[in-house]
Amino acid sequence: MSVISGSVINFAQHKTFRSFVILYALMSVMILLLLSALYYRYSKELMLSEHRLAMQLQSERYVPQLKRWMQGDTDIFPIDLAYPTALFDASKRPIHSLLENQHIDFKRVISLDGAFIHFVVPLASHELGENYVVFETRDDGLWKRHFWFRVLLAGGLLLLLLLAVGWYLSRLFFRPLQEAIALLDDFIKDTTHELNTPVSAILTNVEMIEAEQLDAKTQNKLRRIEIAARTISTIYDDLTYLLLSHQRQTHDESLNVSLLLQERIEYFKLKALQKNLHIICNIDADVMLRCDRVKMARLIDNLISNAVKYNKNGGTITYELTSRRLVVEDSGVGIEAENIDAIFQRYTRANTHEGGFGIGLHIVFKIAKEYGYTIDVSSTPKKGSRFEIIF
Repeated sequence: MSVISGSVINFAQHKTFRSFVILYALMSVMILLLLSALYYRYSKELMLSEHRLAMQLQSERYVPQLKRWMQGDTDIFPIDLAYPTALFDASKRPIHSLLENQHIDFKRVISLDGAFIHFVVPLASHELGENYVVFETRDDGLWKRHFWFRVLLAGGLLLLLLLAVGWYLSRLFFRPLQEAIALLDDFIKDTTHELNTPVSAILTNVEMIEAEQLDAKTQNKLRRIEIAARTISTIYDDLTYLLLSHQRQTHDESLNVSLLLQERIEYFKLKALQKNLHIICNIDADVMLRCDRVKMARLIDNLISNAVKYNKNGGTITYELTSRRLVVEDSGVGIEAENIDAIFQRYTRANTHEGGFGIGLHIVFKIAKEYGYTIDVSSTPKKGSRFEIIF
């Protein structure tokens, strides 16, 4: 199992993939709409050209009849058997009309006006003045039905093609990222594996040294070495938990959390003293929970580590433990309200001025979720944060 791939998929890759999908989907929709608009225009023009040919032939038979009426050879306005017609003067006002729709576009020879098709024939070329004869037919809508059928069929096939291309591009697009993740994953695994032996040796040897026999300057140096070694050891424990938690079986037991909390506070005592932190403990005796000792230690360690790391020199850390809750409160830099939800995501750090991988609170969240604990965070920038685990 990858150390980081799961989180990257859920965080960085998911965010990048979502942006890619949205952009690709918008481009695909725009292409489909553009092609549909062009095909609609083509279908409409094709339909009009077919009607134009038929109306043009009919006008050649009708205009001579109209000419005889206009010259007074007959008193009856000629009626075309194929199309309703109308005669308009030079001002586009009807002289005689049998049309159902009087709204005509005289700028075009043939046009679709609502549900009707109009064919305009200028009579000037027939020596009948600046008049117009208009032929009308109802649009049966057959071309639109053919248009929608073909668009849905071809559009569906084209959409499938675009999806296939998008899937291929996404794999091509994310391949370098996945290779980088795999490389980083292997590096973390190898580094974590190599950390254990030297760190354990350093801590063992430091603890064997009789510090009381050393001068104050050497004792300070020794404390700094121990603090650094314990910091690396904590990082090792976190990385090992992420690496091996899927392989390690959970061993839930009736655990005395009070003793464990006091033990972990003592473990971080040197780091707290280095920053002159004032420690306040309100720990009920013999608080028992059924849980895994390693997981509870990781949860407590990361809460304490954050409280120490992000605290100010001379600040305060308050620990409270009851049968219902664990509280770790500090007087440090605090967290902006809009960032609180994000701090539990892996590789997210609320404060970029401090070092770290950004995995500690993710581990806290993961363990709390496994046991059904509720996490409540309240924080004020520059005043401190309060983390409450409700059992």
